[in-house]
Parts: sequence; C-alpha cells; structure tokens
Amino acid sequence: MSRGPGFFSDIGKKAKDLLTKDYLSDHKFSVSTYSESGVALTTSTVKKGGYSSGDVQAQYIYKNTSVDVKVDTESNVSATLTAVDIVPSSKTIATLKYPNYESGKLEVQYFHPHASLTAAVGLNRVTPIDFSVTLGTPTFALGAEAGYETTSSKLTKYTAGITVTKPDSCASIILGDKGDTIKASYIHYLDSSKRNGAVGEITRKFSTNENTFTVGGSHAIDSLTLLKMKLNNHGSLSAVLQHEVIPKSLVTISSEFDTKALDKTPRFGVSLALKP
Repeated sequence: MSRGPGFFSDIGKKAKDLLTKDYLSDHKFSVSTYSESGVALTTSTVKKGGYSSGDVQAQYIYKNTSVDVKVDTESNVSATLTAVDIVPSSKTIATLKYPNYESGKLEVQYFHPHASLTAAVGLNRVTPIDFSVTLGTPTFALGAEAGYETTSSKLTKYTAGITVTKPDSCASIILGDKGDTIKASYIHYLDSSKRNGAVGEITRKFSTNENTFTVGGSHAIDSLTLLKMKLNNHGSLSAVLQHEVIPKSLVTISSEFDTKALDKTPRFGVSLALKP
C-alpha cells in the first residue's frame, strides 16, 4: 500500500473502478506512439450512435514537468501543465481550454504521511473554489470536500467519507449530494494480483427514498484475458471481456442487458487501444 491516506477522491475509488471502468456503450479506437524526443502521441476516434468524433493528444515530460495538449474534431483545444515539487511534497496543475477558456482551472495538491490537501480555483468570473482534506494512514482515512462560489458566497457542494483499507480488501462510506445521498461499498480481492475480486455497493437517496444495490466481480481467465460482470437491483446486467492482443495493447468488448425487459435491444461497446 502507498504512503499516506491518499486524496479524498480515492475514497471508494477501488470499488467504483471495478463497477464502472471499461464498461462501454460506444465504439472506440486509439493508437499511441512515442518519438525519440520523448513526445507521446495518441490518436482516438469514438462512434456513439450515429455520431463520430476524434481527438489527438500529445504529451511531453521533462524532469518534474509534463505538458499535455489535446485537440478534437470540434476545434476544442485543451492544455494541461503539471509540475511536481515546486514546493516539496506538492503538485501543481494548470488547465486551459479554448474556446471555452472560462473552464480553465488551477489546482494545487499537497501530500503528507498523515494528510493530503487539494485546492482548485476556476479561472473565470464566477471564481469557484474546490477544496478537500483527507486525514489518516494508508489503512484508515477520513476526509471531506466542498465547493464554494465567491460571487454568491454559497457552498455549492459538500461531501464526507471514510475508508478502511487492507491488503486484500477495502470498505468505504461516502455521504454526498449535500447530505442527500449515502453510498457504502466493499471490495475483496481473491488473489495477490488483484485481478480476481468481488464488490458490492449500495446507494440510498434520501429525498426520493430510492435504493440502488450493485454487485460485481472480476475474474482473470488467463494472464491475458479478464472478465468482469455486474448486476443491480433494477435488473441491469453488464459484462466486459478484455484481452491483451499484444503487450500493452487491449481489445475490450462490453455489453449491457435489461433483464426486466428482454425485448429491448442490448447495448454493446467495443474498444481497441494499440500501444507500442
């Protein structure tokens, strides 16, 4: 396990990733290349329904600094500058976008063996401020995050969470949506590789008295192939099959069925990611 309690966004992340990561409903193809000068170039295309889009992303890393630039087919440009240890044990991230330049953001992260802090300021007239703090150790942590809008002097969000992590399991509880939603999750790994595991998550929304319970798991068929499945109490059954066709290159096939309405057409997604 890593040093320190991690960031607030890490609370419940392991269970969330197992239940959401790689579950697709579109068709995606990406190719990554690396130049001798150290520039990583990734070209992606996505087809969802009858709509297709694409983007090109370039990344350059020099010592403790990295620059990411992304351009898509709708002429949107985004640039991210990341610098590590400008102040010891910190990371500074600046994001700029065009033409929607008001969505730019400046974020500072600070690491400590028993605490982590993040603060982000939006680069627009409203000047939203997001901040979070997490206290604890790699095995036990609690934290909170909040959003504040300077023009209205109001809190736009506040969330609290707690997590207990062991080498083979992790349990988390998050109170979010300004106290309107509570989510509890538990993930248990069945082997040291953490490719075989089971997860359960229950979410209750107090304003609507709605409960959602989801169970899922992953199983390594062999060293190159991974199968994931999940089912919730609303009857949604999803599966993912991922295979490493060549080293670092993955083909992913995903499907989703409504077990309470089998007459509906299932949704399928496919992804092919090629890396050298």
